[in-house]
Amino acid sequence: MNKQVKITNGEPTDLSRRTFLIGTAAAGVTLGYAAIPGSLGLDKAMAAPAKIDPSVWYSIAPDGLITVTVGKADMGQHIASTMAQMVAEELGSNWKDMRVSLSGNDPKFNDPMLGALITGGSWSTMMNFDAMSRAGAAGRIALTEAAAGMMGVPAAELTVRDSVITHAKSKKSKTFAEVVKSGKVTKTFTPDELKAIKLKTPDQYSMIGVSVPQLDIPFKVNGTAKYGIDTFLPGMVYGKLVLPPVRFGATVKSVDDSAAKKVPGFIKAVVLDDKTGSTTGWIVAVAKTYQDARKAADALKVTWDHGPNANVSSESLLAEAKRLQQKGDAGLFFVKNGDTGAALGTAAKVLEAEYTTNINIHCPMEPMNCTAHKEGDIWHVHTGNQFATRTGAIAAGAAGVDPKYVVLHQAWLGGGFGRRLDGDMTVPAVQAAKAVGKPVKVIYSREDDVTMDFSRPLTYQKIKAGLDADGKVVAMNHDVVSAWPTKRWGIPDFLSPSVDKKGALDAFTVNGADFFYSVPNHNVRAILNELAQSATPSGQLRSVAPGWTFWAVESMIDELAHAAGRDPAQFRIAMLDGAGDNDGGAQRLRNTLLAAMGLAGYGTKKLPKGEGMGVACVSSQERKTASWTACVAHVAVSPSGEITPKKLTVATDVGTAVNPDGIRAQVEGGALWGLSLALYEKATLKDGGIEQTNFDTYTPLRMSQMPEVSVHIIANGEHATGVGEPTVTVIAPAIANAVFNAVGARVRSLPITAEAVKGAMKA
Repeated sequence: MNKQVKITNGEPTDLSRRTFLIGTAAAGVTLGYAAIPGSLGLDKAMAAPAKIDPSVWYSIAPDGLITVTVGKADMGQHIASTMAQMVAEELGSNWKDMRVSLSGNDPKFNDPMLGALITGGSWSTMMNFDAMSRAGAAGRIALTEAAAGMMGVPAAELTVRDSVITHAKSKKSKTFAEVVKSGKVTKTFTPDELKAIKLKTPDQYSMIGVSVPQLDIPFKVNGTAKYGIDTFLPGMVYGKLVLPPVRFGATVKSVDDSAAKKVPGFIKAVVLDDKTGSTTGWIVAVAKTYQDARKAADALKVTWDHGPNANVSSESLLAEAKRLQQKGDAGLFFVKNGDTGAALGTAAKVLEAEYTTNINIHCPMEPMNCTAHKEGDIWHVHTGNQFATRTGAIAAGAAGVDPKYVVLHQAWLGGGFGRRLDGDMTVPAVQAAKAVGKPVKVIYSREDDVTMDFSRPLTYQKIKAGLDADGKVVAMNHDVVSAWPTKRWGIPDFLSPSVDKKGALDAFTVNGADFFYSVPNHNVRAILNELAQSATPSGQLRSVAPGWTFWAVESMIDELAHAAGRDPAQFRIAMLDGAGDNDGGAQRLRNTLLAAMGLAGYGTKKLPKGEGMGVACVSSQERKTASWTACVAHVAVSPSGEITPKKLTVATDVGTAVNPDGIRAQVEGGALWGLSLALYEKATLKDGGIEQTNFDTYTPLRMSQMPEVSVHIIANGEHATGVGEPTVTVIAPAIANAVFNAVGARVRSLPITAEAVKGAMKA
């Protein structure tokens, strides 16, 4: 994201009282920003009343335990522990004293930078590092001043470590617990005072950079962690979805529930009336048990009007994308530098290529689910989600109430990957609960989850690039055609103005195309495929646009290198010269590429016939929030075209590594996710519906297909960056480039199949 975003929750903004709260409450000491709806940044923190929920950001209890309240969704990436670790570093607490708790949708927990409760884009660490560090530092200062008064010594002479405040000269000390019990912590900070706090420098860290144990692992291992699917309420009944055969646009003509009424425990068939536009043509069969709900759903006889997308297919989506790309006036410019037409006209050599990606499904292990019930005027919604601000609003829309009447109970997520940025699971639960007057739990079956996913969109890209007589890239035109997931959300602030000021585009479909290579004449055009937008309402899948833009860019850079007669890695290094706006970023990316090359032994050893190494380097996620990542892929290709990945060597520059072990796990996971997208995953649309329904037909990477993955983390003390998604984007082009070096086959469509490789070998 290139700018701050403000999302309000239907409440007025009051900036009349702004201080950082540190005060004694009945449950202990509360430390944090009492944020207001839509507030942005530290300078809009607001003072809380004297008696406030002690879990805003974090609290210290009389027993010394410190609970950090996390406004981020934790889906296995351990962001809750990361937030606690950032607080603990500046607070001076013992890691054994740290605990974590998940926030709901109260706007006071909004991300200090985004003004909303959202987890995505690999933003969490980079956008919260400063805020959490200052929260920890402010707590340390307040506790120290209170302890100084208790001990009768100067605060400047005190040191804080492992939750103990010590005066070395007198050998006096006070634990955090003792200071909290005293009730003497009353200090507040104005925004200016908070900003003025001098934080530690990297050489002073004792907690940041240490692979401390992740706080969420014990209760996930012992089974006490509560996921959305684990919700149980008194009097709760169950809902099972009955879905139309098309992904979007169907309506219910009639429902015959005569057979369902014979199922013991059947209560009602509820036809959704979804004003939020999240669903169309859905029905919920409600019964006393989940088994009975499934039986009742199977017994319902439903007649649908299949709607306007009944004949849409993957082929027609691609054909429409190609038609739109050929229109000179289609789309909006994301990048427009120089005169590409003139430069291509005088280029010594011009290359053109088309790159495609297919529909991809999120498939979190915990399928989508939600439990909803109403108490008085308040709707309670229990689910795991990545975008509480939006999910709460969708639930409110489904209930027909103001969002302030919806309380979202956040759970741990059994996988998200962007799927839980959408709140469709709240609609059937809320409307079924409203219809039957009881709490209703709705659990998507795997088939429901696959066929009704807000998928990664099918994309079509065309690149035309030119080389001069010296083999340097002088121009590139890059057109990107797809559905626009962010536009579907209906949040104008999430869109970006085109560079020629002719409209708002979805930058989350073209980020990455604004690369750090020096190309003097460079255009990038974002084109909305309205047919795909309607028939396949798409969402953000792990890596978002860079998952397809870098697929095209890094493949084309490789093709240009070969056309120029240059080694592809050295060709990239020469283009990463840091000229103009690329200064800083290009150098970091170049160093990351060099690290990956050295670790992999690229260019230093002769490989057997049919084997090859390929490189790719990326600045994912967005240009202004990049993690610099490079990969050298080593593959073997059989005469039949079968690809066997042998090793993926990944280097990533994360600036400041909060928890190296956690970063390594995320990079490894991202590499394997990228490999899965590169070689195995593909969903297809036929007659308006997704053809694949489960893991027998939608086939992600299996454990038996895993290669060796070698990860190198570059921590240079720069600002912390995100790591959950960037590695996903670098794998596919590195694999394709390795395949070309192995057998001379250039494949430009994902996933890369044996048939495509064999066909390219013969071409």
